[in-house]
Amino acid sequence: MIIGVPKEIKDNENRVAMTPAGVSELTRRGHKVILQDAAGLGSGITNEEYIEAGASILTQASDVYREADMIVKVKEPLPSEYDMLRPDQILFTYLHLAPARELTLALCRQGVIGIAYETIQTQDGSLPLLVPMSEVAGRMSVQVGAHYLERYWGGRGILLGGVPGVPPAEVVIIGGGVVGLNAALMASGMGAHVTIIDKSAPRLRYLDEVLHGKVFTVMSNRYNIERAVRYADLLIGGVLIPGARAPHLVTDSMVKQMKPGSVIVDVAIDQGGCIETIDHATSHSDPVYIRHGVIHYSVANIPGAVPRTSTYALTNVTLPYIVALADKGWIKAVREDACLALGVNVVRGEVVYPAVAEVHGLTYKPLAEVI
Repeated sequence: MIIGVPKEIKDNENRVAMTPAGVSELTRRGHKVILQDAAGLGSGITNEEYIEAGASILTQASDVYREADMIVKVKEPLPSEYDMLRPDQILFTYLHLAPARELTLALCRQGVIGIAYETIQTQDGSLPLLVPMSEVAGRMSVQVGAHYLERYWGGRGILLGGVPGVPPAEVVIIGGGVVGLNAALMASGMGAHVTIIDKSAPRLRYLDEVLHGKVFTVMSNRYNIERAVRYADLLIGGVLIPGARAPHLVTDSMVKQMKPGSVIVDVAIDQGGCIETIDHATSHSDPVYIRHGVIHYSVANIPGAVPRTSTYALTNVTLPYIVALADKGWIKAVREDACLALGVNVVRGEVVYPAVAEVHGLTYKPLAEVI
């Protein structure tokens, strides 16, 4: 199989979907890997390193799309890339289709096999290809929030951990999953007063145990969320429903009650955001906006700010699936791996992931009926 890796074109997206180690493994198995020129430079990986591992370098993205049987990316295709996709081509990347109707329709129109990193799910409910980027984004959310709390950026002028005699910042995290846990680790490590809100009592018990009682755990309901949001200096949204649009748990009226200069970082923006006033994704070049006197940060590719770490963390977990798809072909691979099958979102114009079909009002067809 020919595996193509184009250069990412999302704003300040410096990750790359494959490392030289991945190239080496695939070429050793008899596959061909083609990369767009300079695809890895943002992550500190040169063309020469890829060539040494066995890859071929092509100048234009269109050349990569034209030759490849499978396109492997980090982020979803942007409109300028839609027409480069072709029928029966495998597209393996983060898709986040629930909040992206135009992209969903484009993938159907192009007839691709769209397999999403974020909906591959193991039997225990974990999302193995989302976990490493959620770890990065959760930790980055605190780093970013601390930055924008500085007065120079319009924040309240609060040091996250305070100093002796001066109380620390109040950090409130909505969602106790991977993002929430990693945000809590960072925030509590910096000395902040941290509250995690989640709907699962067992998850709250787990968080209390692994965080050694250093954070406050609160059951998720409207009353508790409204109360916590009101006193938050930094509010982090980390809610995820696999493959579906995130619910708005923090309303516009709640944000109006927040202190001027407080900061919201909504990591859930990839799935539409869990905070009502986060109504659009921002970018690394224009990351924030102000609403109700509150700084809103809703960058949709937070891990792209630390591409070296993120690239290696991501490719550690994607490579086994890329190998399986290349060695077996996508149909045999998904038939043999129920976890991988859950990653398939669109097939030759059909939407085969129920949550995506439902949110966009499209016809859902079970995967078993199209393979």
